[in-house]
Amino acid sequence: MNIKFDPNNVVIKLCVSGMSFEDSGKIEDAIMMFQKAWNEATNDYERFIAAYHLARQQKSITDKLKWMEISLQCALNINVENVKSAYSTLYRNIAKCFEKLGDSDHAKKYYELSNSYKGAPSDEGHFIMGQRQI
Repeated sequence: MNIKFDPNNVVIKLCVSGMSFEDSGKIEDAIMMFQKAWNEATNDYERFIAAYHLARQQKSITDKLKWMEISLQCALNINVENVKSAYSTLYRNIAKCFEKLGDSDHAKKYYELSNSYKGAPSDEGHFIMGQRQI
């Protein structure tokens, strides 16, 4: 199974719109777009992307961790090569949350998982999470 990036996907469009709001400094509007993307998501691929963007905008570390874990779980549920390129970023972001929460054991575990997925991205297409270009 291979999931292709679809720039016409409703959730992708909402996340792109949210990123545009971020770039303009309109964070509340960005959060609204990411929340709408989450609400519109119909499968794990869409949920993994929307949850990632929601996580980035959370003010509390526990909320950021919750959304990063949701994004990771959705990505793991998909288990396709072109989504695996996001694993390193997701694991690293979760590790940073645990680090900020003072949980060094979990932080170390997730940093190790992040490092185990580093390398060349397996997605030859567009990547909406780790890069600004889509």
